[in-house]
Amino acid sequence: MKKLKLVLFLSVLGVGVTAAVIYSGIVNVAADEPHSDLVYWLLEATRENSITKAAENIKVPDLTDPELLLSGGVDYEFMCASCHLKPGQRKSDMSLGLYPTPPNLAVSNDSHEGHEHGDDRQADRNNFWVIKHGIKASGMPAWGKTHDDQRIWAMVAFIKRLPSLTPEQYQILTAIE
Repeated sequence: MKKLKLVLFLSVLGVGVTAAVIYSGIVNVAADEPHSDLVYWLLEATRENSITKAAENIKVPDLTDPELLLSGGVDYEFMCASCHLKPGQRKSDMSLGLYPTPPNLAVSNDSHEGHEHGDDRQADRNNFWVIKHGIKASGMPAWGKTHDDQRIWAMVAFIKRLPSLTPEQYQILTAIE
């Protein structure tokens, strides 16, 4: 009986503290002020694990088709580059103003280098899922509402090649005919 009372007390206390935090306005939601290290870690870990879990059964098509690279390049230029940047670009008004800061997709991600083929395919699945479904409260829209899967896979194919492109190659691949 004492354990039940303790659990009930802790539950009521937890609800009370949560309500106090929500209604007091003490949590700073400004995009120009970073989260505490603990909150940042919790959000980052939750996001990464959620995406990996949601994307684990997505079938990755052949992303080496040059047509995918070309069509994905045009979409990247118009839909992604202002936040995720271009080769040779270090920042933009959008990349500086968003929090969390969007990843610079034009530079190599060392955390994925040297991984086995399966991990590379998981990165492709994760990228597809993020582009299709977006990420809540991050500025990343859900492009799946307006773009079919083929078009999203084209963006994934382009993003995969993006870190190896020079600014000149990027300009050629993203030019509209």
